[in-house]
Amino acid sequence: MTATTAKICTEIPGPKSRALCSEESQYLAPGIQQISTLAGLAMAGGDGALLIDVDGNRFIDWVAGIGVASIGHGHPALAQALYQQAGQLSATSFSSPARLELLRRIVEHAPHPSLGAVQLYSSGAEAVESALRLARAATGHSEVVAFWGGFHGKTHGVLGLCGSEFKHGQLPLLPGQHLAPYADCSRCALRQKPATCQLACVDFLRDQLRLATAGRVAAILVEPIQGTAGNVVPHPDFLPALTQVAEEHGALLIADEMITGFGRTGALWASPASGLTPDIVIFGKGVAAGFPLSGLVTRPELAAMRPWSDPSHSSSSFGGSPLGCAAASATTRIIIEQDLSSHAATVGAQLLAGLHKLAERFSCIQRVRGRGLLVGFDLMDGPSLWPKERCVALFRACLSRGLLTMTYTPRVRINPPLVLSAAQVTESLALLEEALLSVC
Repeated sequence: MTATTAKICTEIPGPKSRALCSEESQYLAPGIQQISTLAGLAMAGGDGALLIDVDGNRFIDWVAGIGVASIGHGHPALAQALYQQAGQLSATSFSSPARLELLRRIVEHAPHPSLGAVQLYSSGAEAVESALRLARAATGHSEVVAFWGGFHGKTHGVLGLCGSEFKHGQLPLLPGQHLAPYADCSRCALRQKPATCQLACVDFLRDQLRLATAGRVAAILVEPIQGTAGNVVPHPDFLPALTQVAEEHGALLIADEMITGFGRTGALWASPASGLTPDIVIFGKGVAAGFPLSGLVTRPELAAMRPWSDPSHSSSSFGGSPLGCAAASATTRIIIEQDLSSHAATVGAQLLAGLHKLAERFSCIQRVRGRGLLVGFDLMDGPSLWPKERCVALFRACLSRGLLTMTYTPRVRINPPLVLSAAQVTESLALLEEALLSVC
């Protein structure tokens, strides 16, 4: 397929999508991603930054499976890598050529030269929990501090580190998990202004560590750019300050680059550009472009800490399988060889500029932000965020024009495939403008 533009040929959702979703609902338990239930679409395929549903409608994809489809949909090199590996060997924890190639590439392109030991998993939460176990093994401490707005998975081991309402009603939470404000300057939790705040959020963090913990902090866990909170870029001095705070308390600094890693922000990793010097970096999502693979990279001397380094202690049934490594190796090779991080920086700048222009015309678009192809804005009436029903109306207006967005919430996240073209940026901004005109 060579199509590059959106095209709507039926009502949305179309008859085939409605029929398929209706039949599937007889078997599928509730609780899947909100975007799929709101859209009601059944997808047949994809091509680069386009998604094609079973009725033949084409959508420019601003979501990428929440940052997963980094090299786009239907990439032939990924398909070939999976085909070849599946025909040879799909499951084992033994060494394999695919795993060696992937490990070598991650270490060669790690965010810091000291990070030379990798362990592989199958989900973000699994990698986060392993990083926390490693921090506890290395420090002898047990407590962890994360941040308001942060999201690190849905398993019980990390639930208390999610800085949002997501964890409400899901007691009990684990002890020793603490939260502090993130430096989201557009809506500062401490009601400060960036020019004069003197990093009040870092002072708050120090007070939190002193007064709310038992003084046995193993790790500070942070996203260089918060994804679930709305692709929030923090105050430029915030992340460097965390390195110092971690050193003060003998804690490890863990960077959750599940979303930001491997090209998403206009560089292979977000940590170096942010001034963050982590002891452990967590990665996943776009690294395998749809295959469930995640991992962590750390210093070899940390990886040797027991009991984390004991046989089977840090292993995973699916992590590092030949099939997963083949997918991730093909994906990371494409990102590097095609320099998709630089492409993300270029088209991301175009996207940001276009959103700023729309903000000049539509007062409801505020707080435009982002880096590379991790972009966001807020839908607001004056000082207030849009109500849910109005956001959903904009989501449906975009969808009916061929743009798949996350405008069903007021803190809008844009994280398309890294192969999104300049022409598709222009077209998608025009579609968003049409949708805004229809609901504003």
